[in-house]
Amino acid sequence: MLKIKYHGFVFILILFGCLSLAEAGENQPETLEKIVITKERVYLTQAYSLKSVNFSTLAFDSPVEALNVTPLDLQARSPQAGIQTDFSLRASNFQGVLILLNSQRINDPQTGHHNSDIPLTTEDLEKIDLIPGTGSSLFGSDSIGGAINFIVKKPEVRKIVLEVSGGQHKTFSGLFSATEKINNLGVRISVENKESLGFSEDTDYKKFTSNIASSLDIPDGEINLNYGYQDKEFGAYDFYTPGKGYESKEWTKTHLLDTGLKLNKAGFLIKPNFLWRRHHDKFMLDKTMIRSSSVNHHRTDILTPNIYFQKELEKIGRLGLGLEYGEEKISSDSLGHHTRRHSSLFLDNAKDLTDKLSFGLSWRFDDYNSSEKVYTGSINLRYQILVDSYLRFGVSRSMRLPSFTELYYSDDGYTVGNVNLSSEKSMNYETGFDFKKERLSGGITFFLRDERNFIDWIQNTSSPVRWQAKNISDAKVFGIEERLKLEINKIISLDANYTYINKDADDSGYIYKYGANYIRHLFNAECMLKLPFGTQSIGFTYKKKPVRGGWWLVNTRLNYSLNKQAQIFLAVTNLFNVEYQEIEGIPQPGRWVEGGLRLNW
Repeated sequence: MLKIKYHGFVFILILFGCLSLAEAGENQPETLEKIVITKERVYLTQAYSLKSVNFSTLAFDSPVEALNVTPLDLQARSPQAGIQTDFSLRASNFQGVLILLNSQRINDPQTGHHNSDIPLTTEDLEKIDLIPGTGSSLFGSDSIGGAINFIVKKPEVRKIVLEVSGGQHKTFSGLFSATEKINNLGVRISVENKESLGFSEDTDYKKFTSNIASSLDIPDGEINLNYGYQDKEFGAYDFYTPGKGYESKEWTKTHLLDTGLKLNKAGFLIKPNFLWRRHHDKFMLDKTMIRSSSVNHHRTDILTPNIYFQKELEKIGRLGLGLEYGEEKISSDSLGHHTRRHSSLFLDNAKDLTDKLSFGLSWRFDDYNSSEKVYTGSINLRYQILVDSYLRFGVSRSMRLPSFTELYYSDDGYTVGNVNLSSEKSMNYETGFDFKKERLSGGITFFLRDERNFIDWIQNTSSPVRWQAKNISDAKVFGIEERLKLEINKIISLDANYTYINKDADDSGYIYKYGANYIRHLFNAECMLKLPFGTQSIGFTYKKKPVRGGWWLVNTRLNYSLNKQAQIFLAVTNLFNVEYQEIEGIPQPGRWVEGGLRLNW
């Protein structure tokens, strides 16, 4: 039987203890929102949302880092400025989280290590939705653990922001963002530069991000166009060779264009959309040229036109239909030249069956030019048991295509891809309880995932010489997620999450490269203090992986308002200077102090 550590039970007791206290003191309960919607595609599941009003107060300086306050496991090689971070959710490996921009898939087909190359600043974001456990049936491949949806802020109000900061290790950051709205046209331009010498040899970085967003209001709808560009140059000490001592160097460039039309007339919605993403990657394994002189160049392109229709029907409910075509291309020194295409059809539906019972359904068919045809889907029920609480039940099927690296990589026989890999598939089951009161909300979710043909790099225990990509027949994942949001008073609020996970994989004589690099225990909490002169945030994170000791991290940020247009801030990450490694063999920075000035008008 699976055993849960005692502190998991403690958190459950605290959660339901708070619920009981709130029940006793409640006067006027709130009515729950009926459904969770992402770009009008409907699913009845628990989503974690970070809204733009919080980004400037959190103790993080990039959109990716802000996800530290959710159940997502951020496996950073270089956490400062979001230089490179892998995403893991519900014990998925770094390839198993679906990344979305405005509900359009943007996962890098070369490798999931580049999924955090997202050309947005915090000024460009409306919110970030974390969607555990589902997504393939709505958005396509890669949602083994779940999905992350970065939603761009519509330029609606005139605003100018200027922010400069500096700190330890000769860190400098500058951000400028200007939004203008003239009649029906809104435009925003954001430019940001971050650089540092790094906390140790070969951890320096430079990162430039620019983004332009425009929105034109038309009769019965709107036209949106967003374009982002990001350029990174960074020291990559042992990024892909943990513990080997390679001083590496990497350069990446990302172009991302997303444009779409939204028309809604008489309850009938039409949304055509087109997305293009180009990613350049140049990697030098040994910049000293002592042990290796290899330099690899890679370029990938994603092209995805699609169209989505939705209609509210009295007897059927909210019914959606989508058609999609996609291409993924790679041109690489080491991986070769390859193209894969897909054609997709997807449906979704949501309806309130009774005053208390809601139903959600989604289904998707993907036809890949590799001759593989994949069906995914989900069914969800939500039942309101009290005015302010409900139960959830869900079943879904997800899939993931192998990356080009898993298929075609080879380095003199020590690490070898596998052109015969088939897609991963998983069945996901979950049930949960959620409640929402005037000052207290929270919930608990139990989930089980049955994985088939999941992909990892393995060695045989009998002859551990080379790593090879392989489909593993079976794995089972069980876990618990708990969340709590409490407004203690007008000054103090608390957001907290706890996750427990156990993964049982087929160990038929295999050594897994990534298999055990998931969290067994993850606790994070953010305490926000709204003070007369500004805000103070304190973030706590505890992580424990199956075969390693755990560690605590504390981050904090103080914002001091000089007036309505100006504030100064001081941010400290890893306040207590803890030594830790998100990925074993890759050291992380100790205490890092930065301060700056923010002007907005």
